[in-house]
Amino acid sequence: MHTSTPSPRVAALAALRYRDFRLLWAGQFVSITGTQMRNVAIAWQVYQLAQAESNIRAELALGLIGLARVIPLVITALFGGLAADRIERRKILILTSLAALICSVVLAFTAQMERPPLLLIYAMVALASVAGAFELPARQAIIPNLVAPQHLSNALSLNIVAWQLATVIGPALSGALIAAVGIAPVYWIDAATFLAVVAAALLMHTRNFPSRPEPVSLQAALAGLRFVFSHRLIATTMLLDFFAAFFGATGMLLPILADQVLRVGPAELGWMYAAPSAGALVAATLLSSIRIPRQGMTLLGAVLVFGTCVALVGMSRWLPLTLAALAGMGAADTVSMVIRGAIRQLLTPDELRGRMVAVNMVFFAGGPQLGEANAGFIASLIGAPATATLGGVMCILLVIGTALRVRELREYEGP
Repeated sequence: MHTSTPSPRVAALAALRYRDFRLLWAGQFVSITGTQMRNVAIAWQVYQLAQAESNIRAELALGLIGLARVIPLVITALFGGLAADRIERRKILILTSLAALICSVVLAFTAQMERPPLLLIYAMVALASVAGAFELPARQAIIPNLVAPQHLSNALSLNIVAWQLATVIGPALSGALIAAVGIAPVYWIDAATFLAVVAAALLMHTRNFPSRPEPVSLQAALAGLRFVFSHRLIATTMLLDFFAAFFGATGMLLPILADQVLRVGPAELGWMYAAPSAGALVAATLLSSIRIPRQGMTLLGAVLVFGTCVALVGMSRWLPLTLAALAGMGAADTVSMVIRGAIRQLLTPDELRGRMVAVNMVFFAGGPQLGEANAGFIASLIGAPATATLGGVMCILLVIGTALRVRELREYEGP
């Protein structure tokens, strides 16, 4: 008897054969594209408002965007993970998408005001961050409910592809739209994209219910944190990611580098925001067809490349070099992300999945957002180029220190 082996192309799309996963994949692709468009619009709007004001420096104003995101995220993320483990995840996706939609509508109205208060913009950023703190654990934890176990890794890979595609298309499209028609239409488009997730969730046939419901309590919410720090390898990789993202945060510096160093406008700024995801997409495509050797050392090498590229962004005075360095950052970060994700999946029990994702979200999102606030403060003292260069050097020192101290990571081979 002969058995046929699916072609690589068919195998690469295996998870899309599941109807509910197709709905989730398409809905999140549209929504993330809108969110990335919104992020560029917020940065450019805040930068322009700060330039027009005399009571706040642009660097500090941009850094406060990161602070407005990270504080609500850290406060609510663990409860978002608990909610994903005890409430039907489809319902969480609907409610959080509607909440984020409202924030984008308010932002659209601020863009139509002559002098909108920065505090209102920061408030909408904070509320959208709360919605994201509940949405992301539910979205990631629902994936194993939608596909067969043998196709889970393929579904996770396709998830990364959707994210990276959206983060290439969204910023580039946003920059072009801002240059052509202004900021407000970008916010309106972002608001509309959240309806894609709502529609996808409503059309799903899959329903998940917790097998062992737990009461809502701080102890239950902290279970994911206790689990993560009980495994040195998981904790080390999360901390490495957190501090690399903290030192390497360049997002809030890009409007300043574009305007004051590279002398380009919002269209080129959109390319700069899209470049890391373009590099990440190339890396993700290559990784989907190979087994990563010596995963611990590869992870350390990837973070080392990331730090080197951050330093190049700070030193560059030429747009193509800046774009190449930003793309290198995205590619290196993707290699790191794939290895970290594999480690978490191997060591995390199902009943803690949502809370583990929430803890990872604090590290994954908290690092760059706190880093952007820190970068804004430092840039107000020494300038944006020097801040990025210093951050890259700190990333490199971080890798050297981690490699020397954590033998388990140096020797980790992977499955």
